[in-house]
Amino acid sequence: MIVVYNPTAGRRRSRLLWRVLDILVSNGVRLELAETRRAGHAVDLARQATRAGGQLVVAAGGDGTVAEVANGLAQGMRDLAGGGGHAAGGRPRLGIIPLGTANVLAHELGLPFAPREVAAALAMSRTRLIWPGHIAGLEADGGQTRVFVQMLGVGFDAQVVHRLSLPLKRMFGRGAYVLQTLRELGRYRFAPISVRLDGVRTQAASVIVTKGHFYAGRYLLAPGASPVEPGFTVALFNGYGPFATMMYGAALPLNLLPRMPGVRLVRASHIEFDGRGAPAQSDGDDVGAAPMTVTDAPGPIAVVVG
Repeated sequence: MIVVYNPTAGRRRSRLLWRVLDILVSNGVRLELAETRRAGHAVDLARQATRAGGQLVVAAGGDGTVAEVANGLAQGMRDLAGGGGHAAGGRPRLGIIPLGTANVLAHELGLPFAPREVAAALAMSRTRLIWPGHIAGLEADGGQTRVFVQMLGVGFDAQVVHRLSLPLKRMFGRGAYVLQTLRELGRYRFAPISVRLDGVRTQAASVIVTKGHFYAGRYLLAPGASPVEPGFTVALFNGYGPFATMMYGAALPLNLLPRMPGVRLVRASHIEFDGRGAPAQSDGDDVGAAPMTVTDAPGPIAVVVG
């Protein structure tokens, strides 16, 4: 078992991690702790682990860390396939120790959060297949591709992610997003975003492409969506300007967002963002700006659920 962990996480999260690891070690589980040193390092660590035949790579962190490890697993499998090799024992599994701010995928899959239950789930290693999204053409990646396990946001929510400082996030947790949202309301342009859903062109003020039904924790966004199924639910926000955005934000913690005026939910499998310059975020990480194309990943990922 290889555990990928960001050592700059706060003390509380570090304590939770060490409690899980202590339980695993005391029950005879052999593990290796791989610490990240920079943004994107978890991708490289997971990729190397997959190429070396690792069968269980655990992301200890939030949705961004989970997404980086998922990308590393996917890249490692492509490396093996391109070189004519294969992972010993089949597809590598993705484990999760939820230590992040929102932990959306963990909530989606009903994963445990208490240290003893997390350790038991990782030791038992029963899995469930999820279908990630695949993003192509991102300028921030030099036109390369990446996968996302939960969602892609283009527009205002991505602007908040782009401008949010790490010290503010560490200090206030989820509240940091509220503070940054208030800051951005007066300076974001709310330019129309052009998007094609299975070939049908439309526009919106902001767009969220989601695999699951939760957003920003356990807040309802897309009823009926599931990360275990191919395809996406696309949330189109047609309300422009600060007032509409504040109304959407007020509806979110009440789980009323899907029923708000100006919110459309559309199922699609091929999504193209045409216009340049609209900020984008994937699983809570800055991924640059449109244009980009979103499809299902070539194959599923096996996630340990206990």
